[in-house]
Amino acid sequence: MANDQLTYLIQESLASMKAGGEIAKKATAEINNAASNQKLKSALEAGNKTAEQWRKRVDEALKESGGSSEPGNRIIEALYDVSTDVVKKYTDDYSRDLAIIETGQLALHYWIAAFGTMDAYAKRAGLTQTSKNMETCRKEAEQADKQHTDIALEIIESQN
Repeated sequence: MANDQLTYLIQESLASMKAGGEIAKKATAEINNAASNQKLKSALEAGNKTAEQWRKRVDEALKESGGSSEPGNRIIEALYDVSTDVVKKYTDDYSRDLAIIETGQLALHYWIAAFGTMDAYAKRAGLTQTSKNMETCRKEAEQADKQHTDIALEIIESQN
């Protein structure tokens, strides 16, 4: 009974992550056009490629867990709204690039938590490949977060 409930939770969470991945793909493409810092633009482009791998891994995990439904993802939808507001609100390159990094890191922290949680749950449910895939995704998200912090610090220091 408990294992069935855990599997159902995993399926629903993965479906939500899949929906979030589609929203994130759209947001990153839009944000990349608004960024001015070349390192930030490169990081966003690399992030899009990495996110494509995340989407594939989530699809694999859905298959392994037997899930298929696709609920929305209100967290990523809200982050998307914030990111589009940031692009409109900040008209100078310095503030806009820093705000893009900030909202991007909020999204990355969602993904770090989501992948970490799914890794732990998948291990308990015996979904070995899903666990490995989620661990890989979490580590990639953590690397991207660090890279964004480094870029933000470079941007700030360039203004001093």
